Amino acid sequence: MKPGLKIGMTTELEVTVTPNMTAVFDGAEVHHLFSTSSLVQHLEWASRKLLEPYFDDNEEGMGYHIEVSHLMPTIPGMPVKLHATVCDIKDSKVVCEVEAFNPRGKIARGTVTQAVVAKSWLDNKIKEMALLHQLACEAEAALRKTASNSRANN
Repeated sequence: MKPGLKIGMTTELEVTVTPNMTAVFDGAEVHHLFSTSSLVQHLEWASRKLLEPYFDDNEEGMGYHIEVSHLMPTIPGMPVKLHATVCDIKDSKVVCEVEAFNPRGKIARGTVTQAVVAKSWLDNKIKEMALLHQLACEAEAALRKTASNSRANN
């Protein structure tokens, strides 16, 4: 990482809750409120906003650990301010304390930890996972074909 990222540095992100940020499961809206998953996504973005200026050209950040309490509901149309503050830097991990507020008060608090990794390492991991997935799919298809042939011969 480039020098300069320090404990205590802070950033803010502001979003307006939209209908596509509500809690939806299996295609059905559970409630017309800012979902916890959308909230966590925005808290992670706020944390990343702090780190991005300090990435070297060969580095990338990845979510490593998230611990968030969702304290109060927020309806679509409401603005949400998200704050991230660097509270720890250890080896390749950067921990940010995060908070989110709607006009009525604090709606979330917690921490987001990001790991700073080499882009080449990440690219290799992605290729490795794609290959393993392809091999597993091919093995599964071969097993299905064998089972189908076995049933046809019986």
